[in-house]
Amino acid sequence: MDNGEIVKLHQRLFELRQEHGDLDLAIDALNQNPHINQLQLRRLKKRKLLLKDMIVKLESRLIPDLNA
Repeated sequence: MDNGEIVKLHQRLFELRQEHGDLDLAIDALNQNPHINQLQLRRLKKRKLLLKDMIVKLESRLIPDLNA
């Protein structure tokens, strides 16, 4: 993997982490509302889990291959 690819992966990782954090705040705000829209809450939580999976995959791609 060349430096350009590594930089792009780090940038994408930053964006995903930022969106994950934003979703966390949105979920917390929805939970404060006594009239919670359960469907919206489930969708946000599902998106947050998807982002977490994407983050883990990108982080694993950035780990150097020890066999190289």
